[in-house]
Amino acid sequence: MTAMARAAAAARPADSPPPPPSLPRRRGVELALLVGAVVISVCGYVVVGLARWHALPGGALRYGAGLGALALLAHLAVRFRAPYADPLLLPTAVLLNGIGLVLIFRLDQETPGDHAAPTQLLWSTVGVALFTAVVVLLPDHRMLQRYAYVCAALALLLMAAPILFPAVNGAKIWIRFAGFSIQPGEFAKVLITVFFAGYLAANRGALAHTGRRMGRLRLPTGRVLGPIVTIWLVSVAVLVLERDLGTSLLFFGIFVVLLYVATGRTGWIAIGLVLAGIGAAAVGTLEPHVHSRVEDWQHPFAGIAAGKGPGQLAQSLFAFAAGGMFGTGLGQGHSSLIGFAMKSDFILATYGEELGLAGLTALFLLYALLVAGGYRAAVAVRDPFGSLLAVGLAALPAIQVFVIAGGVMGLIPLTGMAMPFLAQGGSSVVTNWIIVALLLRISNGARMPRAEGRARAGGGRVRRGAPTGAPRRTKPGAARRTRRRGAGPRPAAGAARRTSPAGARGSGPGAG
Repeated sequence: MTAMARAAAAARPADSPPPPPSLPRRRGVELALLVGAVVISVCGYVVVGLARWHALPGGALRYGAGLGALALLAHLAVRFRAPYADPLLLPTAVLLNGIGLVLIFRLDQETPGDHAAPTQLLWSTVGVALFTAVVVLLPDHRMLQRYAYVCAALALLLMAAPILFPAVNGAKIWIRFAGFSIQPGEFAKVLITVFFAGYLAANRGALAHTGRRMGRLRLPTGRVLGPIVTIWLVSVAVLVLERDLGTSLLFFGIFVVLLYVATGRTGWIAIGLVLAGIGAAAVGTLEPHVHSRVEDWQHPFAGIAAGKGPGQLAQSLFAFAAGGMFGTGLGQGHSSLIGFAMKSDFILATYGEELGLAGLTALFLLYALLVAGGYRAAVAVRDPFGSLLAVGLAALPAIQVFVIAGGVMGLIPLTGMAMPFLAQGGSSVVTNWIIVALLLRISNGARMPRAEGRARAGGGRVRRGAPTGAPRRTKPGAARRTRRRGAGPRPAAGAARRTSPAGARGSGPGAG
């Protein structure tokens, strides 16, 4: 062994673990999946044109170029700012958004005077721009925990604002001015999720281990649980005044899910289900707008029996039945029979009629991939706030899909929420892109090697493939005790570990 090799061996601690293998970034896999998502969406656009006019639609090239440019912009942002993020999240979102644009374009053929696909593509552009801003400008998801109460205040303000504007289709959930309209409750659901995650992460120990025990359930003290219950009650009260049952149900579901994840107490799920049932029964009985939806759910064919013709829910059920296993084919259904909400609340009925049960299964699997990616990041991330935030953000589309699909299939009353990425609505698609951006940021923090994460936090850079392990530091007190035991000079780094126990005690005048 040469002198240089011996010196290198002496400088390296004997018990230092080998450097962990560098995790694959898999951005190439993401890019390949994005290409597939864009191609599938363009093929759907072309199929609609062939079915309707027996010719290629004129805007196929513009549609493909627009969706491809958005996918490429989002991919570049993730490649350079979140290189360790889950490679399935972004392609899944692009494919869902592309399918939504195809369905809206297909439904535009039923309403010649109202073409919503170009507007939806514009809103998708805004969503991807905000997605890029979040990925690029938010270096660490933990920064959001500092602004938990600010997010709560903004969420309450956004939810209360529509009260000042007239109702649309029986619900006060829109702000309209100068021909422009937004649905502030869509943005409020992200803000309220950030608040719930931040507060529960800071108080999870008190929530789980303090308070009065009632049977197998431990109820936290009012001082700990009071603020979050107050915020939730105010938000639900505002939403009940606006007659927006869907968003109220969504907020309640997020509250119960995060409370269960933070405490690990299954009793909270039972209490949540009981309270949700009581609240739904009370609102469904006392609020006329909600009561009419409950009546339609209980008697979907009452209009046919009364000679008035089928209502929207009955037409939706007929559409699912006509679709069968493989559907009638894109552009060959009868979605115009559903009525005014065929591009929003009932867009899933069009999908089920024209793509059948097989298409519905594939669509639900795409949503499952999106939700599973969020839960995977929640399990892998190292901080409690990130874990709770990932669970909450992933639960948002999960609850929405369950509530909307259940409503249009007649399993539960209709709630008026938008199908994520699929339904017409600018506020909805923009919010969903923000959710995907936050999930990607959390996923990147969960999979990033710790040394690289520390270097990025400190402004440094780590060469890819460099060892991420670091030698253990000796505490100052331990070093002083070692020097007091021996009379000789202070040993070089790593020498104390190679010295035998007897030699470590020293043999000079200060020994013993």
